[in-house]
Amino acid sequence: MVVKSTRIPAPGETVTGGQFVCVPGGKGANQAVAAARLGAPVTFITKVGDDSFGQQAIEGYEKEGINVEHIWRSKDAPTGVALILVDDAGENLISVASGANHAITPEDIEGVGDIICGASVLMLQLEIPVESVLAAAKIAYDAGVPVILDPAPAPEGQLDAELLRRVSYLTPNATESERLTGVRVTDEASAKAAAEKLLNSGPENAIVTLGSTGALACGRTGTTMIAGFPVDAVDSTAAGDAFNGGLAVAIGAGKSMKDAVLEASAVGALATTKLGAQPSLPKAKELKELIDRFSSTLVKTSA
Repeated sequence: MVVKSTRIPAPGETVTGGQFVCVPGGKGANQAVAAARLGAPVTFITKVGDDSFGQQAIEGYEKEGINVEHIWRSKDAPTGVALILVDDAGENLISVASGANHAITPEDIEGVGDIICGASVLMLQLEIPVESVLAAAKIAYDAGVPVILDPAPAPEGQLDAELLRRVSYLTPNATESERLTGVRVTDEASAKAAAEKLLNSGPENAIVTLGSTGALACGRTGTTMIAGFPVDAVDSTAAGDAFNGGLAVAIGAGKSMKDAVLEASAVGALATTKLGAQPSLPKAKELKELIDRFSSTLVKTSA
């Protein structure tokens, strides 16, 4: 729930005259929608409250063609919401009430183990309890299902080592990389240093996203830098989620890491060309057109 006004109020102050908008969001939701719009069959495993916000969310996923059979409705916790204040300069102040997101338990996850085992790829984020994330990663890893972990919101310091050993693709942005490694990411060289440090912590591949600069993918066999796609960006909201959705679709289709990161970067770039989070997520046709125009000039690989 977003209020746009001339400035963000000081503590104890009321600022009137704002514009109010209510839009769907959440990292898992954005990523699920991103993958569905690219034509992938998506099952969203999550929990909402038994309230109007939860009902609106489920109806929205259904419209996107997402399988909602495994979305639980909590009787004890409300649907997660974010209250966002935005000023004329684009600065924001956000408070999140996680609600039902934090009511997802490892037991819940174990109850849908057959769904995870039947997937071509599993996408995870950190907006649910880490023990539940770990439960899902264990099931996928044991079944040979690739695991993509977007470590956001990023904790201070190292992620759980038991979790990282089961991650196929870790996808932090520059800020998250710094929080996880202590390496300040400002360019390709520092991104590579951070990615190599992340690799040492357990995941099979580390992909550091660098906004308009592109993305650096580091694996056991080498490093690939995908330059940013040249687009007219207007709003970066959900670009990272779009990247992860695109990556999941490509990995699920059996593409190489280089091609998968290229497609993911294109999806993320396209998401910056429109306002809003989910409204900005592109369709498969837009993705193909952008890749056909620029892909041959954007890839650099090294050992």
